[in-house]
Amino acid sequence: MSLTNARPRYSLDDLLELMAVLRDPQYGCPWDVRQQWDTIVPHTIEEAYEVADAIERRAFEELPGELGDLLFQVVYYSRFGVEEGRFDFHDVVDTLTAKMLARHPHVFPDGTLGSRRTGVSAAEVETAQIHSHWEARKASERENRAAISALDDVPLALPALSRANKLSKRAARVGFDWPDTRGAIAKIREELAEVEAALAANDDAHAREEVGDLLFAAVNLARRLKADPEHSLRATNNKFERRFRHVERRLAEEGHAPGSASLEEMDRHWEDAKRRERNPTEESLNE
Repeated sequence: MSLTNARPRYSLDDLLELMAVLRDPQYGCPWDVRQQWDTIVPHTIEEAYEVADAIERRAFEELPGELGDLLFQVVYYSRFGVEEGRFDFHDVVDTLTAKMLARHPHVFPDGTLGSRRTGVSAAEVETAQIHSHWEARKASERENRAAISALDDVPLALPALSRANKLSKRAARVGFDWPDTRGAIAKIREELAEVEAALAANDDAHAREEVGDLLFAAVNLARRLKADPEHSLRATNNKFERRFRHVERRLAEEGHAPGSASLEEMDRHWEDAKRRERNPTEESLNE
């Protein structure tokens, strides 16, 4: 048996038992006993972002802990299901496995875990036929849940950019889309013009509404370019933070704080940060 810190490794059954004890009204933790379905949701969203953050930072030493925190959310909901006689963790695993088997006939031709299809290449997996099967399968699953719209079951709790991306993808599947990226770019220009018109009319409320339309149009362009808008914006956030911290460091070296420096001074250091990113070797030699 593998050891961690000179002790046997805990198992999934141990984790399920731990949750049962935490939720026990007599012996458990008062905080855990108080929790309900809705109170855990914000923690679930936070834990998912912490997993994404660890991966983006390549902090793989942190990842087991962050993935464990995310798994704990699933265990939490499963415990609620047990207590209410709805389902348990094993039902979650069974439902997931059955769904994935059904969605991967190119890997499991008989729809069983023991079946295998030999000689499947990466190119074949990327073919339209397999992709179409996956999408058709998901559409069928939505129909079986009595869905009445192509936009049904896009989660409301998704971050706004991700939800906009999913909504526009669903609409595109039924033909509500531009034939190419030029249409998406034209829509961005149109929405930006409407923002400018609202500002020119001193209608800030309308301008705010039009900014939302502008963001949605930008998400559509990202989709057309096969770029995930959340990932793209996170990358830009990281780039902005990196450059602004450079501005702060350079101002500090000159005895200034951002609040007391002129925009021209800050912009000079901002451009310096951009040059260093473009030519890191050259800039390091000049330090």
